[in-house]
Amino acid sequence: MKFSVKAQLVCCALLSSWVSAPMAQEPAACQAVRFADIGWADITSTTAIASVILDGLGYKPTSTLVSVPISFAGLKSRQIDVSLGYWWPIQEKAIAPFLEAKTIHLMEPANLTGAKATLAVPAYVYQAGLRSFADIAKHRTELDGKIYGIEPGSSANAAIQKMIATNQFGLGGFKLVESSEAGMLVTVDRAIRDKKWVLFLGWEPHPMNLQIDMKYLSGSDNAFGPNDGEARVYTLTSQGYAGRCPNVGKLLANLKFTTQIENHMMQSVMKRQKPTDAARAYLKSNPQVLDAWLAGVKTYDGGDGLPAVRRQLGL
Repeated sequence: MKFSVKAQLVCCALLSSWVSAPMAQEPAACQAVRFADIGWADITSTTAIASVILDGLGYKPTSTLVSVPISFAGLKSRQIDVSLGYWWPIQEKAIAPFLEAKTIHLMEPANLTGAKATLAVPAYVYQAGLRSFADIAKHRTELDGKIYGIEPGSSANAAIQKMIATNQFGLGGFKLVESSEAGMLVTVDRAIRDKKWVLFLGWEPHPMNLQIDMKYLSGSDNAFGPNDGEARVYTLTSQGYAGRCPNVGKLLANLKFTTQIENHMMQSVMKRQKPTDAARAYLKSNPQVLDAWLAGVKTYDGGDGLPAVRRQLGL
């Protein structure tokens, strides 16, 4: 069968168009990315950031609000693809069976370093001499013998109560005042307004680090874990997820947050702003973070990831 020159040119043009058109880089099942949101403001914030980016790449992210144990079970059963919220060391014992059985994959390195949870004081108290755990007992009178914690049953409160019960750092006789997070922060704000001394449980990331001129105490001797309450946050996926969906896996590996990013995001979320709206606003104000996060990442249909997300954000 012979073709006319015109027909051959048309065929070549169609073939060239087909070859140059972006092709989906992953199976269709990868387009829907299912996140676990464990309900903590920092994880809600980072999940919203990841979701906005994935949306700009042409994926269809969803998040489900679940408890930590349910998130682990969902990852194991592959009903959930990703969780950005494994806090080490606080969740270490709970996740150990899943990691040992290789039913959940832990991505390294951590998506957040520099987190912490330990005792803190207002900056003026720190400057006056209360700078370490060894200094607390010397200032019992100024502190009214009280340490302000959060809700009953929390692991942080348990650490404080243990120090009191064992007279560690001379804290025997101190009283742990348990309250909600909000209630504790109201007490701290009132003390700062009146320039009184107050010793309280602080942690980062949290908006308190932006709203309060505060300092963390040193020398806790592992009372709150290694390195004075150091914590790290890791990304978890269902087993083999990055192999099945390598482009999303590349983005997840690139996502590295800072306490400052999360402090600011959490502040918006805790003021009842819709998390994805807060994420878009943050990314539009800080577009430079996208460069590293989207390095080597494509859109779902195989295009360049960074310009696609920037267009979606109106940058």
